[in-house]
Amino acid sequence: MKLPPDRLNKNTVQGKMYRLMLQMFIPISVILVSIFVMLLTRNLIYASVSGNIVKVSGFNQKFKQEIDEQMYFYVTGYSDEMPWDDVESARSLAEDLLKNTSNPNGRKAMTSVLSLCDKLGSYMRNIESTTSYDERMEQLDKNIYITTGLIEDYMYSYLYYEAGEMASIQKQIDFWLTVEVVFVVLVMIVIIPLVLSRAVKLSKSITDPIVAMNSRVKEIGDGDLSPHTPVETDDTSMTLLSTGIEDMAARLDKQIELNRQEQIKLRDIELSLIQAQINPHFLYNTLDAIVWLIEIGKNDQAEQMVTSLSSYFRSFLSDGKDIVTVAEEKQHIQSYLEIQQVRYRDIMEFEIDIDPSIEDTKLPKMTLQPLVENAIYHGLKPKRGKGRIVVTGNREDDKIILKVTDTGLGMDSEELESLKTRVLNEDTTSFGLTSSYKRLKILYGDACRFDIESKPREGTSISIEIPGKADIDNETIL
Repeated sequence: MKLPPDRLNKNTVQGKMYRLMLQMFIPISVILVSIFVMLLTRNLIYASVSGNIVKVSGFNQKFKQEIDEQMYFYVTGYSDEMPWDDVESARSLAEDLLKNTSNPNGRKAMTSVLSLCDKLGSYMRNIESTTSYDERMEQLDKNIYITTGLIEDYMYSYLYYEAGEMASIQKQIDFWLTVEVVFVVLVMIVIIPLVLSRAVKLSKSITDPIVAMNSRVKEIGDGDLSPHTPVETDDTSMTLLSTGIEDMAARLDKQIELNRQEQIKLRDIELSLIQAQINPHFLYNTLDAIVWLIEIGKNDQAEQMVTSLSSYFRSFLSDGKDIVTVAEEKQHIQSYLEIQQVRYRDIMEFEIDIDPSIEDTKLPKMTLQPLVENAIYHGLKPKRGKGRIVVTGNREDDKIILKVTDTGLGMDSEELESLKTRVLNEDTTSFGLTSSYKRLKILYGDACRFDIESKPREGTSISIEIPGKADIDNETIL
């Protein structure tokens, strides 16, 4: 086997350590390998004997009693079944033990059991072909009872022989374990002083470069990512390590810039989502609805709609925050749905049921509105008749589950798979859902799930799963 160059080079830490390990472990390894081979051989034998004992322990301890009893019932006419299965079970056990037994006495016992099983089967067939009651009873007394007793005796004799064999092997194992301990102690007495002496020299050869590199790492931790000359040392591995630190600083500087660009990208998505949500049509239609309510004298409803619109934009702006609590997100969609309910009062009802225990959980602003908007425009509006939107939120183990369900038009399996593909592939034809999914994916990575379920004429359910203890704040995406 060809060794790596670093192990052959005595001027590297790896080379020095490699030679040190050879001096320490080669003598011990030779001794341990030889002893291990001996112990392994005896352990395999021990395991085989132990396995045989476990198998014979499964032998029916009431074998004779049950066979004798069943044969007696058969002879006296109380039963028409003979215990063939029990005899065959004893035969199979004996054959298996004979294959795995090396002890001569044990093999002899199992050979006798097999012979007796054959005889027992022959005796049972003789009884089966005999019609005279007296002859059957005579065969039962002279043949069956005696044979079953012998089978049981040989089984117990086998157990005795194997137990003795196992005890002998255990003594040998104990002896070789003692030999191993003694040899290891003697070798260590010789090797340890030598290894300690070389270890002290080795430590001195690497201490100074490590101190220098430690200072450089501290400078990097303090923010100094400017290029520096690697530490000078005769140890090539230390030189490579110092060069690696400088390369790491350069890559870290580059990664910081990449992260900044990623945050800009995230902000662009946020702004695009905001622009998609605050569109002139939504605002114009809402104001038209308010004017219409005033004209027909429904001032209370108009006032409520103005209040909801004000609350909507207040929560929408969120004092410039991008990360809000579930409670704030709940208020946002409450206002949004109240406005939409006035516009679509003939086709829409809604319910918001969010567990108060998760209301302090933080998540990206406007996570749920794209889901609610999708339910209105693609679920309820295309459906004839009234529909319902239900927004729920709860905790499951260490996850937060937010779900928007509608009783709208729904989708068949082909449409559903197409929508899932567009969302997961970030297709802009489903901008609202795609943007919501993409923002979650950037913030949480694989720790979040975005799932869509739907059936034709039954409605659609979109669920979001995020970590219950996600460590995010507004600085996460700034």
